[in-house]
Amino acid sequence: MERSQRIAGCILGGAIGDALGWPVEFLSSLAIRKAYGEEGIQDLDLKDKPCAEFTDDTQMTFFSAEGALRYLSAQKQAKKSPDFATIMHASYRRWLFTQQTPKAKDQPILNGWLYACHTLHVRRAPGNSCLQSLNESWIGSVNDPINDSKGCGAVMRAAPLGIVFDAEDAFTYGMMAGAITHGHPSGYLSSAALARIIAELLQGETLSYALGTTMERLKHESRHEECLLYLQKAYELASADIEPTRAIAALGLGWVGEEALAIGVYCALKCATDTKKALLLAVNHDGDSDSTGAICGNILGAWKGVDALPKEWVERIEGREILAQIIDDLHRGPDQSPDWNRRYPLTDQG
Repeated sequence: MERSQRIAGCILGGAIGDALGWPVEFLSSLAIRKAYGEEGIQDLDLKDKPCAEFTDDTQMTFFSAEGALRYLSAQKQAKKSPDFATIMHASYRRWLFTQQTPKAKDQPILNGWLYACHTLHVRRAPGNSCLQSLNESWIGSVNDPINDSKGCGAVMRAAPLGIVFDAEDAFTYGMMAGAITHGHPSGYLSSAALARIIAELLQGETLSYALGTTMERLKHESRHEECLLYLQKAYELASADIEPTRAIAALGLGWVGEEALAIGVYCALKCATDTKKALLLAVNHDGDSDSTGAICGNILGAWKGVDALPKEWVERIEGREILAQIIDDLHRGPDQSPDWNRRYPLTDQG
């Protein structure tokens, strides 16, 4: 399979899972069945709109891609190694200012094509940890945590780092990017783990292999036990003869990083031959349906490729031009053309 198909699958799969879960994000399983029937939600809910909406999960995924691509571009142009955290933080701040009004001092970083996309300047229940952290005057890191949050806001946006970087760098940069907004190890390590899993899948590895090598890598990090435990549980439950809704309940609700990642991994493993069934399983539960759907979609798309995604869903997602541009840029990488430099300009602040 061509790498370009896996990249497109990863980004589109995440957006589809996000949009599928968004209408039921804050509903219990009982409420989902009451609203959509005994089987739960079974299709994208357009809510009388022309396209299915995605949320802050996909918005921030776009800005993760933008930050990673700016970093690669800076590496090619700079005489000294650029600072990844500074560049990524600036990209997440650009996302922040699609959600709130920027001040005059923030104007220098408000450049590039992505911030100019008015489709992204809409609030779709953004996470408090992301909003609060990015409003601080300093950048969170593993050694200098900005909070003690382990919410899923770090892992939900990490997939592009696995596209841009190879496995080890994906883990390292995934951890750094996650720690910008989430200071608890289970917050930033789940981000690192997803990035590494995606990197392995982009190389054509199976999900079981990618999961195994990622779990081994986690063991080298301080306070990895919780994240590792949940990934082990996801793998064991996917191999067991347990009713899927019970298995997902055993993994939690997905509001925190290790649970959201585990649910996404479980659903992708459990329904490996049927991506539509996997995505539906990933959103029909009591918890954070859009984030677990997005993570499952990222994984399935990177593993199986874009052609494995339901075509009718691919065609009904909003922001198709943005998605196409992000996918193309992730595939091609920095080329230093005038067009590239106009879309991803470099500044001292990232």
